[in-house]
Amino acid sequence: MITKIMNKTMFSKFHIRTVGAIVALAAIIAIGVVIAFVAIISIGGVAYSSHSWGNYHWARTANPVTVKLGDNVGTAWDSYLTTASRDWSVSSVLDTLIVPGKTNPNNCRAVSGRVEVCNSKYGNNGWLGIASIWVSGSHITQGTVKLNDSYLSTAKYNTPVWKNFIMCQEIGHTLGLDHQDVNFSNSNLGTCMDYTNNPSGPPSNERPNAHDYEQLVTIYGHLDSITTVGQLALPGRGQYANGADIGERGMSTQKDSRGRTSRYGRDIGNGEKLFTFVIWVE
Repeated sequence: MITKIMNKTMFSKFHIRTVGAIVALAAIIAIGVVIAFVAIISIGGVAYSSHSWGNYHWARTANPVTVKLGDNVGTAWDSYLTTASRDWSVSSVLDTLIVPGKTNPNNCRAVSGRVEVCNSKYGNNGWLGIASIWVSGSHITQGTVKLNDSYLSTAKYNTPVWKNFIMCQEIGHTLGLDHQDVNFSNSNLGTCMDYTNNPSGPPSNERPNAHDYEQLVTIYGHLDSITTVGQLALPGRGQYANGADIGERGMSTQKDSRGRTSRYGRDIGNGEKLFTFVIWVE
């Protein structure tokens, strides 16, 4: 009887230790899986990080919202504007519509309720393209895009790849998107919202990628009680140009990998702000 009790006790201790070891092993495996999962996410961190940056969006009462793009570009740019408009309209929450422009391309003044897209020789000032948005609270009220032919008409940049890339990125900013990455030397992410010194890739950075569309769904995932699309100008709005002059851009809010400001912000009063995105000559 004593022998049976001892054997039973020894078996119980062995059983407890075995179960404990199995539980501990399972915990280690689970932790490993979590670490591996986090590592995988981290590897793609740049590609899958949020680039809505301020949740700025066009106010609207229904989706999809149609953002008008005023055509103030010359014939050399028309096809690129058409391509970018078509690409961004793939989004399930917004469309873009090309309409006749309402501004002078030389200064590209903003028009309330829409985006004006312009090209001109703006000078050898270091930038290829500038996009600006005016916001009231979290709502975009107007936007502009300037494409600098002082560089974009030269042999290096006067190519379909560079023009698709620049046009796509600047319009993306006016929809509420930031850059996905501002390091020229990193591998291409396959999106026009990525800084690059070689937009042809591979992969090509000429068009939006899936994450851009996903981010737009996040930004425009709610509806508003008002709309800022197509609204008339309010007093004082649009008194500033779109950031071509350094003095009107405001403070640096983001820098690229070379220490140059890629996004500026300025408080222009009455609860409104002006944000200017700059893509520099690489």
